Amino acid sequence: MRNYSGSVIRNPQFYFKPGITWSSLANQLSLRYSPEGFVFESKGSMCYPNKQSNIEYLLGLLNSKITAEALAVLSPTLDFHEGPMSKVPVVNTDIRANIEISVKNNIAICKDDWDSFETSWDFKRHPLLAYRLMTAYSNETPCGRISDAFTQWEKIAAHRFDELKANEEELNRIFIDIYGLQDELTPEVEDKDVTVRKADLGRDIRSLISFAVGCMFGRYSLDVEGLAYAGGEWDDTYIKTGGLFPSDTLYPSDNLYPSTPQITHIKVDGKRIPLTYAPDTDNIIPICDDEYFDDDITGRFVKFVETVYGKETLDENLRFIADALGGSGQPKDVIRSYFLNDFYADHLKIYQKRPIYWLFDSGKKNGFKALIYMHRYAPDTLARMRTDYVHEQQARYRTAIADVEHRMENASASERVKLNKQLAKLQDQAEEIRIFEEKIHHLADQMIRIDLDDGVKHNYALFGDVLAKIK
Repeated sequence: MRNYSGSVIRNPQFYFKPGITWSSLANQLSLRYSPEGFVFESKGSMCYPNKQSNIEYLLGLLNSKITAEALAVLSPTLDFHEGPMSKVPVVNTDIRANIEISVKNNIAICKDDWDSFETSWDFKRHPLLAYRLMTAYSNETPCGRISDAFTQWEKIAAHRFDELKANEEELNRIFIDIYGLQDELTPEVEDKDVTVRKADLGRDIRSLISFAVGCMFGRYSLDVEGLAYAGGEWDDTYIKTGGLFPSDTLYPSDNLYPSTPQITHIKVDGKRIPLTYAPDTDNIIPICDDEYFDDDITGRFVKFVETVYGKETLDENLRFIADALGGSGQPKDVIRSYFLNDFYADHLKIYQKRPIYWLFDSGKKNGFKALIYMHRYAPDTLARMRTDYVHEQQARYRTAIADVEHRMENASASERVKLNKQLAKLQDQAEEIRIFEEKIHHLADQMIRIDLDDGVKHNYALFGDVLAKIK
Protein backbone atom coordinates (compact mmCIF):
# COMPACT_ATOMS: atom_id res chain seq x y z
CA MET A 1 0.00 0.00 0.00
CA ARG A 2 2.82 2.40 0.83
CA ASN A 3 4.46 1.69 -2.54
CA TYR A 4 1.28 2.58 -4.45
CA SER A 5 1.03 6.29 -5.19
CA GLY A 6 -2.77 6.32 -4.99
CA SER A 7 -2.96 4.90 -1.47
CA VAL A 8 -4.50 6.95 1.31
CA ILE A 9 -3.41 5.33 4.56
CA ARG A 10 -5.26 6.47 7.65
CA ASN A 11 -4.62 5.44 11.26
CA PRO A 12 -2.15 2.64 10.51
CA GLN A 13 -1.42 2.37 14.24
CA PHE A 14 -4.74 0.50 14.53
CA TYR A 15 -4.10 -1.96 11.70
CA PHE A 16 -4.48 -5.65 12.65
CA LYS A 17 -5.64 -4.92 16.20
CA PRO A 18 -8.73 -6.60 17.71
CA GLY A 19 -11.84 -4.45 17.84
CA ILE A 20 -15.50 -4.15 16.92
CA THR A 21 -16.59 -3.88 13.30
CA TRP A 22 -19.85 -3.06 11.55
CA SER A 23 -21.24 -2.14 8.16
CA SER A 24 -21.85 1.60 7.93
CA LEU A 25 -24.70 1.15 5.45
CA ALA A 26 -27.34 -1.34 6.62
CA ASN A 27 -31.05 -1.72 7.22
CA GLN A 28 -30.26 -2.75 10.78
CA LEU A 29 -27.10 -2.19 12.77
CA SER A 30 -25.16 -5.35 13.56
CA LEU A 31 -21.70 -5.36 15.12
CA ARG A 32 -19.16 -8.18 15.25
CA TYR A 33 -16.02 -8.94 17.19
CA SER A 34 -13.00 -8.66 14.90
CA PRO A 35 -9.92 -10.58 16.13
CA GLU A 36 -6.41 -9.40 15.44
CA GLY A 37 -5.16 -9.52 11.87
CA PHE A 38 -7.69 -7.36 9.99
CA VAL A 39 -7.89 -3.84 8.56
CA PHE A 40 -10.83 -1.44 8.54
CA GLU A 41 -12.05 0.55 5.53
CA SER A 42 -14.55 3.29 4.78
CA LYS A 43 -17.72 1.18 4.83
CA GLY A 44 -16.41 -1.47 7.19
CA SER A 45 -15.76 0.69 10.21
CA MET A 46 -14.07 -0.44 13.42
CA CYS A 47 -13.69 0.89 16.94
CA TYR A 48 -10.88 0.00 19.34
CA PRO A 49 -11.63 0.07 23.08
CA ASN A 50 -8.53 0.39 25.21
CA LYS A 51 -9.06 -2.94 27.02
CA GLN A 52 -10.21 -6.39 25.89
CA SER A 53 -12.94 -6.39 28.53
CA ASN A 54 -14.18 -3.07 27.14
CA ILE A 55 -14.56 -4.70 23.72
CA GLU A 56 -16.95 -7.28 25.13
CA TYR A 57 -18.90 -4.78 27.21
CA LEU A 58 -19.28 -2.36 24.30
CA LEU A 59 -20.15 -5.16 21.88
CA GLY A 60 -23.00 -6.20 24.15
CA LEU A 61 -24.20 -2.61 24.51
CA LEU A 62 -23.95 -1.68 20.84
CA ASN A 63 -25.91 -4.77 19.76
CA SER A 64 -28.64 -4.11 22.31
CA LYS A 65 -31.98 -2.35 21.96
CA ILE A 66 -30.50 0.58 23.90
CA THR A 67 -28.19 1.48 21.01
CA ALA A 68 -30.89 0.90 18.41
CA GLU A 69 -33.10 3.39 20.28
CA ALA A 70 -30.27 5.91 20.63
CA LEU A 71 -29.32 5.71 16.95
CA ALA A 72 -32.93 6.29 15.93
CA VAL A 73 -32.31 9.81 17.28
CA LEU A 74 -28.61 10.24 16.48
CA SER A 75 -28.76 8.77 12.96
CA PRO A 76 -32.33 8.34 11.68
CA THR A 77 -31.01 7.27 8.25
CA LEU A 78 -29.37 3.97 7.25
CA ASP A 79 -25.86 5.41 7.58
CA PHE A 80 -24.25 4.24 10.81
CA HIS A 81 -20.98 6.09 10.39
CA GLU A 82 -18.46 6.94 13.09
CA GLY A 83 -20.09 10.27 14.05
CA PRO A 84 -23.37 9.03 15.56
CA MET A 85 -21.75 5.80 16.79
CA SER A 86 -19.29 7.77 18.90
CA LYS A 87 -22.18 9.62 20.59
CA VAL A 88 -23.93 6.54 21.96
CA PRO A 89 -23.94 7.06 25.75
CA VAL A 90 -21.95 4.48 27.72
CA VAL A 91 -22.85 3.84 31.36
CA ASN A 92 -20.39 1.97 33.54
CA THR A 93 -21.79 -0.68 35.86
CA ASP A 94 -20.62 -3.05 38.56
CA ILE A 95 -22.13 -6.07 36.76
CA ARG A 96 -19.79 -5.85 33.79
CA ALA A 97 -18.45 -9.36 34.42
CA ASN A 98 -21.84 -10.96 33.76
CA ILE A 99 -22.20 -8.98 30.54
CA GLU A 100 -18.71 -9.95 29.36
CA ILE A 101 -19.38 -13.66 29.99
CA SER A 102 -22.62 -13.52 27.96
CA VAL A 103 -20.93 -11.65 25.11
CA LYS A 104 -18.03 -14.14 25.00
CA ASN A 105 -20.57 -16.95 24.84
CA ASN A 106 -22.41 -15.24 21.98
CA ILE A 107 -19.16 -14.75 20.06
CA ALA A 108 -18.37 -18.45 20.47
CA ILE A 109 -21.87 -19.48 19.34
CA CYS A 110 -21.68 -17.31 16.21
CA LYS A 111 -18.19 -18.54 15.39
CA ASP A 112 -19.26 -22.18 15.74
CA ASP A 113 -22.13 -21.48 13.34
CA TRP A 114 -19.88 -19.74 10.81
CA ASP A 115 -17.22 -22.45 11.01
CA SER A 116 -19.77 -25.12 10.08
CA PHE A 117 -19.54 -24.13 6.41
CA GLU A 118 -16.62 -24.14 4.02
CA THR A 119 -16.46 -20.39 3.42
CA SER A 120 -15.01 -20.02 6.92
CA TRP A 121 -11.21 -19.91 7.20
CA ASP A 122 -11.56 -22.16 10.26
CA PHE A 123 -13.87 -24.72 8.64
CA LYS A 124 -12.88 -28.27 9.68
CA ARG A 125 -15.48 -30.79 8.57
CA HIS A 126 -18.99 -30.69 7.24
CA PRO A 127 -21.47 -31.12 10.13
CA LEU A 128 -23.17 -34.11 8.49
CA LEU A 129 -19.78 -35.79 8.22
CA ALA A 130 -18.69 -34.77 11.72
CA TYR A 131 -21.57 -36.68 13.31
CA ARG A 132 -20.75 -39.78 11.25
CA LEU A 133 -17.13 -39.72 12.41
CA MET A 134 -18.15 -39.01 16.00
CA THR A 135 -20.16 -42.24 16.17
CA ALA A 136 -18.08 -44.31 13.76
CA TYR A 137 -15.33 -45.23 16.20
CA SER A 138 -17.11 -45.43 19.51
CA ASN A 139 -19.34 -47.78 21.42
CA GLU A 140 -22.34 -46.23 19.72
CA THR A 141 -23.97 -47.71 16.64
CA PRO A 142 -22.22 -46.07 13.64
CA CYS A 143 -24.42 -43.44 12.02
CA GLY A 144 -24.78 -44.83 8.51
CA ARG A 145 -27.85 -42.80 7.63
CA ILE A 146 -27.54 -39.22 6.46
CA SER A 147 -31.07 -38.65 7.72
CA ASP A 148 -29.90 -39.48 11.27
CA ALA A 149 -26.88 -37.20 10.87
CA PHE A 150 -29.16 -34.39 9.70
CA THR A 151 -31.52 -34.91 12.64
CA GLN A 152 -28.60 -34.60 15.03
CA TRP A 153 -27.31 -31.50 13.23
CA GLU A 154 -30.83 -30.02 13.33
CA LYS A 155 -30.88 -30.39 17.13
CA ILE A 156 -27.42 -28.82 17.48
CA ALA A 157 -28.34 -25.86 15.27
CA ALA A 158 -31.67 -25.33 17.04
CA HIS A 159 -29.98 -25.37 20.46
CA ARG A 160 -27.38 -22.88 19.23
CA PHE A 161 -30.15 -20.63 17.88
CA ASP A 162 -32.19 -20.77 21.10
CA GLU A 163 -29.13 -20.15 23.28
CA LEU A 164 -28.06 -17.10 21.30
CA LYS A 165 -31.58 -15.68 21.35
CA ALA A 166 -31.87 -16.20 25.12
CA ASN A 167 -28.47 -14.55 25.70
CA GLU A 168 -29.38 -11.55 23.56
CA GLU A 169 -32.66 -11.10 25.40
CA GLU A 170 -30.86 -11.31 28.74
CA LEU A 171 -28.36 -8.67 27.62
CA ASN A 172 -31.24 -6.46 26.51
CA ARG A 173 -32.85 -6.88 29.93
CA ILE A 174 -29.61 -5.99 31.72
CA PHE A 175 -28.98 -2.86 29.65
CA ILE A 176 -32.62 -1.75 29.85
CA ASP A 177 -32.30 -1.91 33.65
CA ILE A 178 -28.96 -0.05 33.63
CA TYR A 179 -30.39 2.76 31.52
CA GLY A 180 -33.73 2.82 33.35
CA LEU A 181 -35.82 2.32 30.21
CA GLN A 182 -38.14 -0.40 31.52
CA ASP A 183 -41.22 1.64 30.54
CA GLU A 184 -39.98 2.28 26.99
CA LEU A 185 -38.35 -0.98 25.86
CA THR A 186 -38.84 -4.74 26.13
CA PRO A 187 -36.01 -7.29 25.92
CA GLU A 188 -37.62 -9.70 23.45
CA VAL A 189 -35.75 -10.52 20.21
CA GLU A 190 -37.60 -11.72 17.11
CA ASP A 191 -36.43 -14.94 15.45
CA LYS A 192 -35.62 -13.06 12.24
CA ASP A 193 -33.08 -10.95 14.14
CA VAL A 194 -31.10 -13.94 15.46
CA THR A 195 -28.08 -14.21 13.20
CA VAL A 196 -27.13 -17.89 13.46
CA ARG A 197 -28.68 -20.39 11.10
CA LYS A 198 -31.08 -23.20 11.82
CA ALA A 199 -30.65 -26.41 9.87
CA ASP A 200 -32.01 -26.32 6.34
CA LEU A 201 -32.23 -29.66 4.55
CA GLY A 202 -31.85 -28.39 0.98
CA ARG A 203 -28.98 -26.02 1.82
CA ASP A 204 -27.17 -28.49 4.05
CA ILE A 205 -27.32 -31.37 1.55
CA ARG A 206 -26.01 -29.05 -1.17
CA SER A 207 -23.16 -28.03 1.10
CA LEU A 208 -22.42 -31.72 1.78
CA ILE A 209 -22.22 -32.25 -1.99
CA SER A 210 -19.85 -29.28 -2.24
CA PHE A 211 -17.66 -30.80 0.48
CA ALA A 212 -17.66 -34.12 -1.37
CA VAL A 213 -16.48 -32.38 -4.55
CA GLY A 214 -13.72 -30.82 -2.47
CA CYS A 215 -12.67 -34.31 -1.40
CA MET A 216 -12.72 -35.44 -5.05
CA PHE A 217 -10.16 -32.76 -5.89
CA GLY A 218 -8.11 -33.01 -2.70
CA ARG A 219 -9.09 -29.61 -1.35
CA TYR A 220 -10.60 -31.48 1.58
CA SER A 221 -9.91 -34.95 2.94
CA LEU A 222 -11.53 -37.43 5.27
CA ASP A 223 -8.12 -37.70 6.93
CA VAL A 224 -7.40 -34.00 7.52
CA GLU A 225 -9.42 -31.29 9.22
CA GLY A 226 -9.85 -28.08 7.25
CA LEU A 227 -7.97 -27.51 4.02
CA ALA A 228 -5.89 -30.46 2.89
CA TYR A 229 -4.52 -28.77 -0.24
CA ALA A 230 -4.83 -25.22 -1.56
CA GLY A 231 -1.67 -24.71 -3.59
CA GLY A 232 1.98 -25.64 -3.43
CA GLU A 233 3.56 -28.95 -4.36
CA TRP A 234 1.07 -31.73 -5.10
CA ASP A 235 2.32 -35.06 -3.76
CA ASP A 236 0.39 -38.08 -5.01
CA THR A 237 1.80 -40.72 -2.67
CA TYR A 238 -1.57 -40.67 -0.94
CA ILE A 239 -3.28 -41.63 -4.19
CA LYS A 240 -0.76 -44.23 -5.34
CA THR A 241 -1.07 -46.10 -2.05
CA GLY A 242 -4.84 -46.25 -2.38
CA GLY A 243 -5.38 -43.59 0.24
CA LEU A 244 -3.12 -45.19 2.85
CA PHE A 245 0.18 -43.99 4.26
CA PRO A 246 2.89 -46.28 5.59
CA SER A 247 3.05 -45.89 9.36
CA ASP A 248 6.48 -44.28 9.15
CA THR A 249 5.56 -41.76 6.44
CA LEU A 250 6.28 -38.19 7.46
CA TYR A 251 5.19 -35.08 5.60
CA PRO A 252 6.90 -32.04 7.16
CA SER A 253 5.68 -29.55 4.56
CA ASP A 254 2.26 -27.91 4.74
CA ASN A 255 2.23 -27.63 0.95
CA LEU A 256 1.98 -31.36 0.30
CA TYR A 257 -1.30 -33.24 -0.04
CA PRO A 258 -2.60 -33.90 2.49
CA SER A 259 -0.77 -31.53 4.80
CA THR A 260 -1.17 -33.65 7.96
CA PRO A 261 -1.98 -37.28 7.24
CA GLN A 262 -4.19 -38.66 10.00
CA ILE A 263 -5.96 -41.74 8.74
CA THR A 264 -9.56 -41.78 9.97
CA HIS A 265 -10.89 -45.14 11.11
CA ILE A 266 -14.30 -46.59 11.79
CA LYS A 267 -15.50 -49.78 13.44
CA VAL A 268 -17.18 -52.40 11.27
CA ASP A 269 -18.19 -55.65 12.98
CA GLY A 270 -15.82 -54.78 15.80
CA LYS A 271 -12.87 -54.31 13.45
CA ARG A 272 -10.93 -51.07 13.01
CA ILE A 273 -10.71 -50.16 9.32
CA PRO A 274 -9.49 -47.00 7.56
CA LEU A 275 -12.05 -44.58 6.17
CA THR A 276 -10.31 -43.17 3.11
CA TYR A 277 -11.34 -41.49 -0.12
CA ALA A 278 -8.50 -40.80 -2.54
CA PRO A 279 -8.78 -37.65 -4.71
CA ASP A 280 -8.89 -37.61 -8.50
CA THR A 281 -5.51 -38.29 -10.08
CA ASP A 282 -5.58 -35.87 -13.03
CA ASN A 283 -7.70 -32.97 -11.66
CA ILE A 284 -10.33 -33.45 -14.38
CA ILE A 285 -13.82 -34.64 -13.42
CA PRO A 286 -16.38 -34.91 -16.25
CA ILE A 287 -20.05 -34.08 -15.73
CA CYS A 288 -22.18 -36.17 -18.09
CA ASP A 289 -25.89 -36.57 -18.79
CA ASP A 290 -25.36 -40.34 -19.05
CA GLU A 291 -22.91 -42.93 -17.77
CA TYR A 292 -20.27 -42.23 -20.40
CA PHE A 293 -17.39 -42.35 -17.89
CA ASP A 294 -17.05 -44.68 -14.92
CA ASP A 295 -15.38 -41.90 -12.94
CA ASP A 296 -17.66 -38.99 -13.78
CA ILE A 297 -18.77 -36.71 -10.95
CA THR A 298 -21.99 -38.64 -10.24
CA GLY A 299 -20.14 -41.93 -9.90
CA ARG A 300 -17.52 -40.32 -7.70
CA PHE A 301 -20.18 -38.81 -5.46
CA VAL A 302 -21.94 -42.15 -5.06
CA LYS A 303 -18.60 -43.65 -4.07
CA PHE A 304 -18.10 -40.84 -1.54
CA VAL A 305 -21.46 -41.54 0.09
CA GLU A 306 -20.73 -45.27 0.16
CA THR A 307 -17.27 -44.70 1.66
CA VAL A 308 -18.44 -42.35 4.40
CA TYR A 309 -21.81 -43.82 5.35
CA GLY A 310 -21.49 -47.47 4.31
CA LYS A 311 -22.68 -49.74 1.53
CA GLU A 312 -25.63 -51.07 3.53
CA THR A 313 -27.36 -47.67 3.63
CA LEU A 314 -26.25 -46.42 0.21
CA ASP A 315 -29.62 -46.68 -1.56
CA GLU A 316 -31.44 -45.10 1.37
CA ASN A 317 -28.93 -42.25 1.55
CA LEU A 318 -29.06 -41.56 -2.18
CA ARG A 319 -32.86 -41.37 -1.98
CA PHE A 320 -32.62 -38.97 0.98
CA ILE A 321 -30.20 -36.75 -0.96
CA ALA A 322 -32.38 -36.81 -4.09
CA ASP A 323 -35.48 -35.87 -2.08
CA ALA A 324 -33.57 -32.99 -0.46
CA LEU A 325 -32.51 -31.73 -3.90
CA GLY A 326 -36.15 -31.71 -4.91
CA GLY A 327 -35.98 -33.75 -8.09
CA SER A 328 -38.11 -36.63 -9.35
CA GLY A 329 -37.07 -39.99 -10.72
CA GLN A 330 -34.35 -42.40 -9.70
CA PRO A 331 -31.96 -40.99 -7.08
CA LYS A 332 -28.84 -41.23 -9.26
CA ASP A 333 -30.69 -39.46 -12.09
CA VAL A 334 -31.73 -36.63 -9.75
CA ILE A 335 -28.18 -36.26 -8.47
CA ARG A 336 -26.81 -36.36 -12.02
CA SER A 337 -29.27 -33.64 -13.05
CA TYR A 338 -28.19 -31.49 -10.10
CA PHE A 339 -24.52 -31.72 -11.08
CA LEU A 340 -25.38 -31.02 -14.71
CA ASN A 341 -27.69 -28.06 -14.19
CA ASP A 342 -27.42 -26.53 -10.73
CA PHE A 343 -24.17 -27.36 -8.95
CA TYR A 344 -22.05 -24.70 -10.61
CA ALA A 345 -24.63 -21.96 -10.01
CA ASP A 346 -24.60 -22.88 -6.33
CA HIS A 347 -20.79 -22.88 -6.31
CA LEU A 348 -20.69 -19.39 -7.83
CA LYS A 349 -23.14 -18.17 -5.20
CA ILE A 350 -21.12 -19.64 -2.31
CA TYR A 351 -17.86 -18.13 -3.55
CA GLN A 352 -19.41 -14.84 -4.69
CA LYS A 353 -18.61 -15.32 -8.38
CA ARG A 354 -14.96 -16.19 -7.70
CA PRO A 355 -15.08 -19.97 -8.21
CA ILE A 356 -12.31 -22.29 -7.04
CA TYR A 357 -13.67 -25.13 -9.20
CA TRP A 358 -13.79 -24.17 -12.86
CA LEU A 359 -16.39 -25.55 -15.26
CA PHE A 360 -15.26 -26.24 -18.83
CA ASP A 361 -18.52 -26.16 -20.77
CA SER A 362 -19.22 -26.75 -24.46
CA GLY A 363 -22.65 -25.10 -24.35
CA LYS A 364 -26.39 -25.49 -23.83
CA LYS A 365 -26.60 -28.98 -25.37
CA ASN A 366 -24.37 -30.41 -22.65
CA GLY A 367 -22.02 -31.90 -25.19
CA PHE A 368 -19.14 -31.74 -22.72
CA LYS A 369 -18.71 -30.49 -19.18
CA ALA A 370 -15.81 -31.02 -16.80
CA LEU A 371 -14.63 -29.50 -13.54
CA ILE A 372 -11.05 -28.78 -12.52
CA TYR A 373 -9.68 -27.42 -9.24
CA MET A 374 -7.98 -24.08 -9.84
CA HIS A 375 -5.21 -24.73 -7.29
CA ARG A 376 -4.21 -27.93 -9.10
CA TYR A 377 -4.24 -26.48 -12.60
CA ALA A 378 -1.10 -27.16 -14.66
CA PRO A 379 -0.13 -25.95 -18.16
CA ASP A 380 -0.84 -29.42 -19.61
CA THR A 381 -4.31 -29.74 -18.03
CA LEU A 382 -6.17 -28.75 -21.19
CA ALA A 383 -4.12 -31.10 -23.34
CA ARG A 384 -5.00 -34.00 -21.04
CA MET A 385 -8.64 -32.93 -20.99
CA ARG A 386 -8.72 -32.89 -24.79
CA THR A 387 -7.06 -36.25 -25.40
CA ASP A 388 -8.38 -38.24 -22.44
CA TYR A 389 -11.90 -36.86 -22.16
CA VAL A 390 -13.07 -34.76 -25.12
CA HIS A 391 -11.86 -37.23 -27.73
CA GLU A 392 -13.24 -40.10 -25.66
CA GLN A 393 -16.61 -38.38 -25.44
CA GLN A 394 -16.65 -37.75 -29.18
CA ALA A 395 -16.05 -41.46 -29.80
CA ARG A 396 -18.93 -42.35 -27.48
CA TYR A 397 -21.26 -40.01 -29.34
CA ARG A 398 -20.33 -41.65 -32.65
CA THR A 399 -21.04 -45.07 -31.18
CA ALA A 400 -24.34 -43.94 -29.66
CA ILE A 401 -25.48 -42.30 -32.92
CA ALA A 402 -24.67 -45.46 -34.91
CA ASP A 403 -26.56 -47.57 -32.36
CA VAL A 404 -29.70 -45.39 -32.55
CA GLU A 405 -29.61 -45.38 -36.36
CA HIS A 406 -29.36 -49.18 -36.36
CA ARG A 407 -32.28 -49.53 -33.94
CA MET A 408 -34.43 -47.24 -36.09
CA GLU A 409 -34.26 -49.68 -39.02
CA ASN A 410 -36.59 -52.19 -37.36
CA ALA A 411 -38.46 -49.86 -34.98
CA SER A 412 -42.21 -49.32 -34.87
CA ALA A 413 -43.69 -45.93 -35.71
CA SER A 414 -43.99 -44.89 -32.04
CA GLU A 415 -40.48 -46.12 -31.27
CA ARG A 416 -39.10 -44.21 -34.26
CA VAL A 417 -40.49 -40.94 -32.84
CA LYS A 418 -38.58 -41.48 -29.58
CA LEU A 419 -35.45 -42.61 -31.39
CA ASN A 420 -35.56 -39.58 -33.69
CA LYS A 421 -35.58 -37.28 -30.65
CA GLN A 422 -32.70 -39.20 -29.11
CA LEU A 423 -30.77 -39.09 -32.39
CA ALA A 424 -31.30 -35.34 -32.79
CA LYS A 425 -30.04 -34.74 -29.25
CA LEU A 426 -26.92 -36.86 -29.82
CA GLN A 427 -26.18 -35.16 -33.12
CA ASP A 428 -26.52 -31.72 -31.53
CA GLN A 429 -24.18 -32.75 -28.73
CA ALA A 430 -21.69 -34.21 -31.18
CA GLU A 431 -21.63 -30.97 -33.18
CA GLU A 432 -21.30 -28.87 -30.04
CA ILE A 433 -18.37 -30.90 -28.74
CA ARG A 434 -16.71 -30.74 -32.18
CA ILE A 435 -16.65 -26.94 -31.99
CA PHE A 436 -15.50 -27.10 -28.36
CA GLU A 437 -12.67 -29.45 -29.29
CA GLU A 438 -11.31 -26.92 -31.79
CA LYS A 439 -11.33 -24.18 -29.17
CA ILE A 440 -9.69 -26.25 -26.47
CA HIS A 441 -7.12 -27.53 -28.97
CA HIS A 442 -6.06 -23.96 -29.64
CA LEU A 443 -5.76 -23.19 -25.92
CA ALA A 444 -4.01 -26.45 -25.11
CA ASP A 445 -1.26 -25.65 -27.61
CA GLN A 446 -0.58 -22.39 -25.76
CA MET A 447 0.29 -24.22 -22.49
CA ILE A 448 -1.27 -21.36 -20.50
CA ARG A 449 0.19 -20.72 -17.07
CA ILE A 450 -1.69 -19.07 -14.24
CA ASP A 451 -0.48 -17.25 -11.14
CA LEU A 452 -2.79 -17.75 -8.17
CA ASP A 453 -1.73 -14.34 -6.84
CA ASP A 454 -3.41 -12.73 -9.87
CA GLY A 455 -6.80 -13.80 -8.51
CA VAL A 456 -9.69 -15.78 -9.93
CA LYS A 457 -11.15 -13.07 -12.16
CA HIS A 458 -7.89 -12.47 -14.07
CA ASN A 459 -7.02 -16.15 -14.44
CA TYR A 460 -10.55 -17.22 -15.41
CA ALA A 461 -10.54 -14.73 -18.28
CA LEU A 462 -7.41 -16.33 -19.80
CA PHE A 463 -9.51 -19.26 -21.05
CA GLY A 464 -12.15 -17.31 -22.93
CA ASP A 465 -15.45 -18.99 -23.72
CA VAL A 466 -14.46 -22.59 -23.00
CA LEU A 467 -15.29 -21.88 -19.37
CA ALA A 468 -18.87 -21.42 -18.17
CA LYS A 469 -19.94 -17.79 -18.04
CA ILE A 470 -20.03 -16.25 -14.58
CA LYS A 471 -23.44 -14.62 -14.22
